[in-house]
Order: sequence, then structure tokens, then C-alpha cells
Amino acid sequence: MALKPGWSGRFFEDFEVGDVYVHPLGRTITQTDNIWFTLLTQNTAPIHFDQHYAAQTEFGKPLVDSTLTLALVTGQSVTDVSQNVFANLGWDEVKLPHPVFEGDTIYSQSEVLNKRESKSRPNIGIVTVKTTGYNQEGKSVITFRRTLMVYKRGQAPHIARLAPDAEA
Repeated sequence: MALKPGWSGRFFEDFEVGDVYVHPLGRTITQTDNIWFTLLTQNTAPIHFDQHYAAQTEFGKPLVDSTLTLALVTGQSVTDVSQNVFANLGWDEVKLPHPVFEGDTIYSQSEVLNKRESKSRPNIGIVTVKTTGYNQEGKSVITFRRTLMVYKRGQAPHIARLAPDAEA
């Protein structure tokens, strides 16, 4: 049997300005996700967890907490963008052009906008991406720019990836 490594993410050298990564996984947001995340983060806005209250708004139903949308879409991008992250430097220009509701399935993609060498860390580069999240109807629900520091190839900390029967 041939042991083949799985995807281990991009390193700084793998990013090219203009490349677009369509992230592989979608995620349907449930009522439990929305209520749990809202209460976990101490967001007391009833539009996210009070059905009666939300029914009286123009939406007629609860809105998904926008910070859940930001966290989900960021998470969806990790496998392609930040699997080998040293640190996130920031999220900028966060826009929410369309509401997200419980039951929506969110997909995402990221475009590489910029990359440069780090001036202070020779083992790291800085990458900026624009990430877009969209729902099952193809409507954009969030866009943001994220800047992060990414390890160069051979410079990331070692991750032990031994198969259960492999010898150390």
C-alpha cells in the first residue's frame, strides 16, 4: 500500500495575485447554530434568537448573527488560504450585502489581491485576499479583505502526521 500525503495547504510561494480559490465545503446554518453562537458571544439582539420578535420585523424571521457568517466564511477559506498561517493581521472592508437566514447554505471563494515578503520575518510572507460568501441562490452575503502572514515552504512548525499503524 502506498502512503500518500493529504492536502497540507498553501505556503507563501504558492500564492499568485489574481488566483481565485473556490473553497470546497458549503455549510447549512441551523437554528441551533445561530442561537448557540449568538448566546455564546453574548449578543443580546433578539433578532437572532427570539422568533416572536423576529416575526415582527421586515424579515419575518430570525437573522443569522453576522459574526457567525464572518467566522464561517473565514473558516471555509482556511484549507486554501491560511492552513499555514503564522498570524492574521486583520479583516477589512467587511460588507454584508444580503441577509443570512437559518436554513441558508453558505459557500465561499477567495481571490488573491496582493502578496509580499515580510520586512521583519524572512521565513514569512504577507498575503491579502478578498473573500466572498454566497448563499444557495448565488447571492453574495458577505465580502471582506483579509491580510495574513503565511509561512514559506519548509519554515512552518512540523506537524506530526503519522497514520495510526505508522512507526515513529
